[in-house]
Amino acid sequence: MRLRVLAAAIAGLLCMAAASDPADRLPDPAQEARARAIFADVRCLVCQNESIDDSEAELAGDLRRVVREQIKAGKSDAEIKRFLTDRYGEFVLMRPAFSWTNLALWAGPFGVVVVGAGLLAATLRNRSAEAELSPEEAERVKRLSESDAA
Repeated sequence: MRLRVLAAAIAGLLCMAAASDPADRLPDPAQEARARAIFADVRCLVCQNESIDDSEAELAGDLRRVVREQIKAGKSDAEIKRFLTDRYGEFVLMRPAFSWTNLALWAGPFGVVVVGAGLLAATLRNRSAEAELSPEEAERVKRLSESDAA
């Protein structure tokens, strides 16, 4: 049983290693590690729920090449991410930076629920106030029900 698990783990590692073309890798291991860290933070615009490190889409491969070229050119991680967001928008980042528009995007649904609950409470409160009869209406209902009974 242990041998099967070990064989599966080794096969998985070989598949992962084969998925990335060695010719594309940077010769400096430190630079390649930086590139891999950036890959994990950049979203594949085709797959949308995967990073470019995990995606097999052609655009993800192009983005990996762009990141590696930027690293070769000596750009910092922040400069590379700024380059990508300038070109593709903030959606390209797996963890976008805090901004008021992002806060509105995340808080908007909760705000809609709170406003809806407030409107529902106000409507129910008004409905219960409308259900009460004035003394004149109550007297008229009483007379009508007495005349129907007779």
